[in-house]
Amino acid sequence: MAKRYTEEFRRDAVQMATTSGLTRPQLSSDLGVGLSTLNKWVQQHQHNDLMSGPHEDVEKENTRLRKEIQLLREERKVLKKAVGEVRLY
Repeated sequence: MAKRYTEEFRRDAVQMATTSGLTRPQLSSDLGVGLSTLNKWVQQHQHNDLMSGPHEDVEKENTRLRKEIQLLREERKVLKKAVGEVRLY
């Protein structure tokens, strides 16, 4: 039967794996956790970390793109008016 680990234990194991300087095989042996299990926890944590919360570089890019979209919309309006005026003559 598979062991059940608490969420706190998993978080602590991931933190140790990413910051302690120990290799994952050493750490998994010390914690009594399989290496593949520890690797899976680290991957899940990295995925969850990427998906959670705002990221500064993404926010900057979004802001830049919003400004560019606004500028393009204004240019399109001007071009539509210019084309409409040209057709009248």
